[in-house]
Amino acid sequence: MLETFLLFFSILLIACIVSSKVSDRFGVPSLVVFLAVGMLAGSDGLLGLAFDNRQIAQDVGTIALIFILYAGGLDTNLKSIRPVMVNGIILATLGVVLTAGMIAVLVKYLLGLDWLEALLFGSIISSTDAAAVFAILGAKEISLRNNIRPLLELESGSNDPMAIFLTVTMLQIISIATIPSVPDIALTLVKQFLLGGLMGYVFGVALPGLFNRLRLEYWGLYPVFSMAWVMLLYVLAGKVGGNGFLAVYIAGMFINKKEFAHKKNLIGFHDGIAWTMQIVIFLTLGLLVNPSQLPAVALAGTVIAFWIMFIARPMGVFLSLLLSRYNVKEKIFISWVGLRGVVPIVLATYPFGANLPNSELIFNTIFFVVFVSIIIQGMTLEKAAQKCGVKEEVVVEEVEMSNLPIFYHTLRQHTIRFDSEVVGKNLAELELPSDFLVLLIKRKGEYIKPTGSSVFEEGDLLLIQCEDENKYNETLKTFTA
Repeated sequence: MLETFLLFFSILLIACIVSSKVSDRFGVPSLVVFLAVGMLAGSDGLLGLAFDNRQIAQDVGTIALIFILYAGGLDTNLKSIRPVMVNGIILATLGVVLTAGMIAVLVKYLLGLDWLEALLFGSIISSTDAAAVFAILGAKEISLRNNIRPLLELESGSNDPMAIFLTVTMLQIISIATIPSVPDIALTLVKQFLLGGLMGYVFGVALPGLFNRLRLEYWGLYPVFSMAWVMLLYVLAGKVGGNGFLAVYIAGMFINKKEFAHKKNLIGFHDGIAWTMQIVIFLTLGLLVNPSQLPAVALAGTVIAFWIMFIARPMGVFLSLLLSRYNVKEKIFISWVGLRGVVPIVLATYPFGANLPNSELIFNTIFFVVFVSIIIQGMTLEKAAQKCGVKEEVVVEEVEMSNLPIFYHTLRQHTIRFDSEVVGKNLAELELPSDFLVLLIKRKGEYIKPTGSSVFEEGDLLLIQCEDENKYNETLKTFTA
């Protein structure tokens, strides 16, 4: 049994990876391929693998989202999102609520749902998807003007908690048939976001310091520690009433802010984990759906998808960014990058747990909407950026080699004395300025290329590059103290 599972699982993973190479050549987002492979392998597909355990799919989705958001946070530069912080938070909260409301208005009449079920439907599919946005923006390497990319990444990474909160709240209202007061809902929301953000900050600030002081014998243990750390954060954030998804995303951002041992390797490791999680969850959800049931919801799903693309999402964006400095074309592009993905499909499994009579209709329709969204918006993202005038062309300047700063007495040497406080510390632990670079270490006649985990020893001869002489002298006090 185990060998059969491993055989099919490995074949599916390889099929996804190879197919993504072909899909990129034709401009088809990889996430569509992952879903398609899962559907082809499912009960209605070529392999006929029967999988209908929605609880497992939900659990797999939760675990996958933890590591996808964490990797997204690690890839996010805190400095780049600081100018768009306010607009990003508004989009991730008010924008989600407005989008959910607009979707509910349509599906109430289109699908014949009651108002509570319509609001539940809108809540489930109200957020943009971090996995889809990170993957497509990263794969296409689109450079965008006016801090639009940091805004989109911040929104997609932080609006999932809002959608989850709305979905759980609506399910509770439907299950107990009691509508909580607005102050109670607001208090719960504020508590989740504040505590989740605080926990993420604390864990994010603490990890680099821990890594710099642990000095483990094997670098492979650092990623293991990091995985355990983020899972611990998710659970503890939930235990104190915060939002675990928001906590892990914020933790990733603050971890990326600091230098620490094996940072580059760690970020690369989590990038691989995030891709693995994306493939696994889209495969799982592709196996879960029955393609034979999709034609029945195809028309309604297409109408809802276009309603979200051209009405609901733009209204949410334009109203949320009403006081921002973004112009109309920029807001149109921001609206177009409202891709739906793994989160709505995972949330669409929640109604099954509540035994709602329209659970199957909600799940199949949302799956179809997500599929349409990733195909249409994902394939047209670059063209939309060009049409809206937000794509920034990267200009490579030709620089005369003799004019480079490095040729103007910016290289210096320094020997570490026996009484220096840096002896026994690693490079990352010193948190040196970004323009103060230790290029080379000469130790006992051998040359060593330094990394964040390089530990200084007495007598080390350092080759340092620093353009600003005052900054050099000031920073050097760290070495001579």
